[in-house]
Amino acid sequence: MNASGDSTTADARVTPDAAARRARLAVAALFLTNGALFANLLPRYPEIKAALGLDNATFGLSVAALPAGAIVAGLAAAVIIRRFGSARVAVFGTTLTSLGFLAAGLAPSALLFALALLLAGASDAITDVAQNAHGLRVQKRYGRSIINFFHAIWSIGAVIGGVMGAAAIALGLPVAVHLGISTAVFATVALLALRFCLPGKDEADAVADVPEALTPPRRGVSPRIILMLAALTLVAMAGGIAEDAGNSWATIYLAESLGAPAAIAPIGFIALVGAQFVGRMLGDPMTDRFGARAVARVGGLIAAVGMGLALAFPSIPGTIAGFAVVGFGIATLIPAAMHAADELPGLRAGVGLTIVSWLLRLGFLLSPPIVGFIADNESLRAGLLIAPIAGIVALLLAGALPKREPRTR
Repeated sequence: MNASGDSTTADARVTPDAAARRARLAVAALFLTNGALFANLLPRYPEIKAALGLDNATFGLSVAALPAGAIVAGLAAAVIIRRFGSARVAVFGTTLTSLGFLAAGLAPSALLFALALLLAGASDAITDVAQNAHGLRVQKRYGRSIINFFHAIWSIGAVIGGVMGAAAIALGLPVAVHLGISTAVFATVALLALRFCLPGKDEADAVADVPEALTPPRRGVSPRIILMLAALTLVAMAGGIAEDAGNSWATIYLAESLGAPAAIAPIGFIALVGAQFVGRMLGDPMTDRFGARAVARVGGLIAAVGMGLALAFPSIPGTIAGFAVVGFGIATLIPAAMHAADELPGLRAGVGLTIVSWLLRLGFLLSPPIVGFIADNESLRAGLLIAPIAGIVALLLAGALPKREPRTR
């Protein structure tokens, strides 16, 4: 297919069989656990920051260990998935990631905190590619876009995890008890999901669905494809940077800069992932109707304007609303970029997805220390300008995403 086309937007629909429907639920469970595990740790960040005696810059560098670990390990994802299969890699990677987050919450020093996040990030990067790869396998069985649905379920998991964290703080549960419960629950869910995933190897399954004449050539990759891959990476990074502004700093900004109570401060993050869930639930039908390109452009504009206004006129309710608008606006950016990269001609199965997912982590790596540095030298409010700037980047580069494909009759 053409690099600018979208194979999931045609009128022809495929009726999924029972195995595909079960696999869809299994992949949804994996995305939910992935979102919930990380989100359980996030509301504890101010507590961990205070307990370890970290300033904003040092905390930002420590948190950057998570994407640093992802960058170190991420390029291995394609090889590991081809060897063991995306389902197994996603499930066992989830278990390892959960243990990493638990260790981070229990770390007695900044160094061990960063090391635990480094190991969790390495495992999470491989898990992320694996669950997306398996989700795209299931999407091929459905013959229409469902990838945003999976990312919406990730957002549900993040909301659940954020609420669990806020409730644990309100109830006075120690970090060890709280994170021990979340690790046990969500690792078990992931392990149970494995039996319902699609069997077989991923590349074999993908190639079986494509006539030999349509299989892209394996000769050298053209400069145009490389530029497309770079643009798609920047779109995904824009979504990741804006998301990380809420992940790493929403709770701290509301608590320290705006004086929100400890039980209220996590609501900024919860609002972001809650609105992100809504945007992703709407993302598949909007993508099928208008195309990923138009959806991303409008979303980037919404995120830039909404968060810009929240920072220009700071208040607790306005800031919570601003993070919610960011979550809604960026909802489809990462799944759209991953899908488009996975469909680029001339690349071996999983390579485009792996490269975008790996480079996406650069955004997560650079964002926390940059925001922390600006916060210590100016203000955290100034550092959070990174979120509306990311929305503008997405608006400008959304042309790399597929436009709406004409309907066939």
